[in-house]
Amino acid sequence: MRAAFGLVVLLAFCVTAGASRAAPRSPFIEDLTWTEVRDALGAGTTTVIIPVGGTEQSGPHLALGKHNVRVKVLAGRIATALGDTLVAPVLAYVPEGNISPPTEHMRFPGTISVPVSAFKGTLDGAARSLRQAGFTHIVLIGDHGGYQAQLKDVADQLNRAWAGTSARAHYIAAYYRASDVAYTKLLRTQGLSEAEIGQHAGAADTSLQLAVDPSTVRSDRLEAAHGADIGVLGDARRSSAVLGQSGVDLIVNDTVAAIRKARLEKH
Repeated sequence: MRAAFGLVVLLAFCVTAGASRAAPRSPFIEDLTWTEVRDALGAGTTTVIIPVGGTEQSGPHLALGKHNVRVKVLAGRIATALGDTLVAPVLAYVPEGNISPPTEHMRFPGTISVPVSAFKGTLDGAARSLRQAGFTHIVLIGDHGGYQAQLKDVADQLNRAWAGTSARAHYIAAYYRASDVAYTKLLRTQGLSEAEIGQHAGAADTSLQLAVDPSTVRSDRLEAAHGADIGVLGDARRSSAVLGQSGVDLIVNDTVAAIRKARLEKH
């Protein structure tokens, strides 16, 4: 009887240990220890997402870290849906215009810009580090439109360097396209005009943020959130978390499908 009880305990321990190795407590690498990352790799986690955000002004109503918050949350949901994927720390320093004299978003206090060479070099180093760790699918997604071509350039450069190996870099254009195209179309069906939806910090942008993290939205300033002179290309007054959630679902679903497709493609 005692021996049987001991066997049950041993089996339970093995099942628990196996489950903990197969399922990290968080999809975010920065939350894990190195042994937990090692165990995840050993259990079949082949994919890692490098999420790219940016630190830029988004009018008087959205926090400067909007892109960083959003891309981390969405990358986490994408990784969870895929099931064999972890998420690297968000890259928050990206090209945002000329620093001096300031252009684009650099005209507003709080925006941080880096040279394109520094941006691409950081992405390249991060991707190579993750490949060295054992990941074979390194995914690049970006929440800001300005550097999409640079993400593709880095992925192409890495794939040339990794030719003949099992490693592959994937620039997933579907992530940004979902918010820039499909989500815009959806908002039009909800009665919003192009002028309200906007290109930056308008109803589309603000609604997404309300769905992802309302603490980054100054709801008491929405009534004044329209006008290029305050950094808004659009009109945020009709923004809502309900509208934003439809965009979140679009982005996550389209990106998951695109990553699955990319991983199946031959080198």
